[in-house]
Amino acid sequence: MKSMGLVPIDNDDFKTLDRPHVQELDDILGLAWPTLDHGFVRLIDYMGDQEAIIQAARVSYGKGTKSVTEDTSLLHYLYRNRHSSPFEMCEIKLHVKLPIFIARQWIRHRTASVNEYSARYSLLDNEFYLPTADKVACQSTDNKQGRGDVLPLDKALEVIKILREDAERNYADYEKLLAPEDQKGFDVARELGRINLTLNTYTQWYWKVDLHNLLHFLSLRIDSHAQYEIRVYAQIISKILKLWVPDVFEAWEEYSLQAKTFSRSQIAVLRKILAFAQKAGLSEQELTQYLQIQGVKGREAREFKDLLIG
Repeated sequence: MKSMGLVPIDNDDFKTLDRPHVQELDDILGLAWPTLDHGFVRLIDYMGDQEAIIQAARVSYGKGTKSVTEDTSLLHYLYRNRHSSPFEMCEIKLHVKLPIFIARQWIRHRTASVNEYSARYSLLDNEFYLPTADKVACQSTDNKQGRGDVLPLDKALEVIKILREDAERNYADYEKLLAPEDQKGFDVARELGRINLTLNTYTQWYWKVDLHNLLHFLSLRIDSHAQYEIRVYAQIISKILKLWVPDVFEAWEEYSLQAKTFSRSQIAVLRKILAFAQKAGLSEQELTQYLQIQGVKGREAREFKDLLIG
């Protein structure tokens, strides 16, 4: 390497570098997590781990963090305060098989690299998604893009029957359109013959995304207001996330998934409630002790007090 002019950097943080390996991910590379009735999620590759995030942050912060406890605190601090660049240093590549109507929701997250199965070049499989009876529901009365009450079983089964028959008939027509004339088909180009297929037909793609944008995707798609079918995929990906970067997963749960955002008016109300409590005898020491009981300590506790006191 010396003949190439390469020299080591005289810095303890960067003197030796090894390519990160997360054993929990290496153990599941290429294995499929079954999803819905015919779908799956497969981990294909990943780049970086929690140390990569910390290493990237240290370029900015220097040698201020060293211990495991400090590293975990740093990860929480970075995520809590929306320092997104260090999280973008990690990437993950997934192979996903999913219904087309879910793919159309998924692709709205435009911060990933995607390569989808081409129905212009290849034949689509005769596989389509059918919901189970307990997922067949009427239109929600208060959410124009959501479901309401589940239909009675007899009605739900009738709906599933209609969906199945439509998909089977359209796929049979798809095969007939593509078949050569000597097989009583029309020999239509694949790019045209595919257009009658139903949206519950399965497609596949490779999806590569950095950790920051993956966390944003999960925050939206694992939420209870997201459509059930895409939520199932998000839940599986969150399991992979937990294996990959467990401390980041913990921070995401703490500050995004299980957290709520307050408006200016709501914060004003909280401040008034605290003021009333202080007049009633709540001391700052008691507030600090209560925060510690809830696991809010150190810099995070100071940030919270600043929020409440103003």
